[in-house]
Amino acid sequence: MMNLGAIGFGCMKASFSASEQNWQSTIEALHVALDLGVRLFDTADIYAPTWNTFGHNELLVAEAMRTHPLGSQAIIATKGGITRKPGEVWARNASLDYLLRAAEASAGRLGVSKISLWQHHRLDPNMPFEQQLESLVGLRQRGIIEHIGVSNYSAKQLRRALEVIGPIASVQNQFSPVYRNEADVFGVCEQNGIAYLPWSPSKGLHAGNPRTVIHDVADELDQSPYAIGVAWLRSLSSSIVPLPGVTRAASVVDSIAGAKLVIAAEVLERINRELPATLPMDSELLSDQPKN
Repeated sequence: MMNLGAIGFGCMKASFSASEQNWQSTIEALHVALDLGVRLFDTADIYAPTWNTFGHNELLVAEAMRTHPLGSQAIIATKGGITRKPGEVWARNASLDYLLRAAEASAGRLGVSKISLWQHHRLDPNMPFEQQLESLVGLRQRGIIEHIGVSNYSAKQLRRALEVIGPIASVQNQFSPVYRNEADVFGVCEQNGIAYLPWSPSKGLHAGNPRTVIHDVADELDQSPYAIGVAWLRSLSSSIVPLPGVTRAASVVDSIAGAKLVIAAEVLERINRELPATLPMDSELLSDQPKN
């Protein structure tokens, strides 16, 4: 497995609620994460406040790494495959031509000759799945990416991708205390040395969300719900590297505490037993599925 550490941070929030304050506080937070030993930072070309600021988040992450003495040691994971056009028209494109241009543009914004970890962001419903895999093979052959990953793949799709593409470094799927679909992907990751990077790992834990057993355990252990959420995720599989979102240094410290926290087996059993039923699969992820 590619060594991504115990935890990484997703940087999307700073670009979808963009402001100069968010930009600066996120850079500060990423610097704190580097100081505390974190090396994995996740972005995407699509993370931007508007269609014509495409790549906003990649530029932010690049600045954060460039302005810190440990930034050259970071693993920057970015993604491509979602398009965004005037009028905020969003779509998918998994053609080799598009993915190659997207990866080249990402490398330029990140200021690197080769992307550490490039991930296929979303499947294209208008292209056969096998053809999309062939595009990823072609992208790897161009030499612009060091490691390849996928995102929002089922266990069946991930197994087929391994057959066609070869080694895959990561799969990034949604998983959290309230969204627990397709956990069978864990096993495929464990068997093949693939890092499982759960996105939106704190879903359901934010202020104003209904209280869950995670909140109860957090109170009992004098921890934040976010730290307990990270520790619970890491208990589910040896392949899991949580990717909480970050815009503030305090949340970095909190999440790292969760990555170091060991919860007793009986408490973990209680959490798994008492969590609410999972939310259904997101309609957007379902609509992304190729028709053949």
